[in-house]
Amino acid sequence: APPRSANILPKPKWLKAAPATSPKYQELRTTVRSLGLATVCEEAKCPNIGDCWGGGHSKNNPNSPDEAEHFGTATATIMIMGDTCTRGCSFCAVKTSRKPPPLDAEEPNKVAEAVSEWGLDYVVLTSVDRDDLKDQGSDHFRKVVERLKKVNTSKGQNLIVEALTPDFCGDLDLVANVAMSGL
Repeated sequence: APPRSANILPKPKWLKAAPATSPKYQELRTTVRSLGLATVCEEAKCPNIGDCWGGGHSKNNPNSPDEAEHFGTATATIMIMGDTCTRGCSFCAVKTSRKPPPLDAEEPNKVAEAVSEWGLDYVVLTSVDRDDLKDQGSDHFRKVVERLKKVNTSKGQNLIVEALTPDFCGDLDLVANVAMSGL
C-alpha cells in the first residue's frame, strides 16, 4: 500500500455520533429490554440512536418554529416479529437465519405497553422479513397495529401508526391484511 498522505483532515464534528447517555435514552432502553422488544435502531446498529432516543442534543437548536414543535422529541422505531430476519441483505446489520425463533404471541401487548408508557402519539413499526411463515408475518403485523389502536383509543388518544412492512414477496392479499388493520 502506498504511504498515507500527511494532508488527511480529521472528520468533522457533526459526523461523529455522541455517546448515548441521556435520561430519555436510558428510559427507552430500559423499557425495550424489560419487555423483550427489538428496535431497528439497535439491531441495525444505527449510530444516531443517542440523538433519536435521547430527543436530540441540547446544543442543537431548531431553525424554525415548525422544527421547535418537534425538537427534543425522542423517537424510536419498533421492530416486530423478532430480531432475526430470514433474508441476508448485504447492506443490513440485522442478524439472519433461515429458521428464526417463533413469533412472540405477546408482542402486540408488549408493544402497546411500551408505546403507552412512552406517551407517544406517533409510532413507527417495522419488522424483519419472515419468509419462513406461511403469511410471512402479515397477520402478526396486523395484530400489533390493532392492539396499539385499541389501547390508545380506550385512553382517548388518537395514535398514528406508520408501518414499514416487509415486501411480503409481492402478495397483495398480505399487504391488504396490514393496510386494513386500522393504520
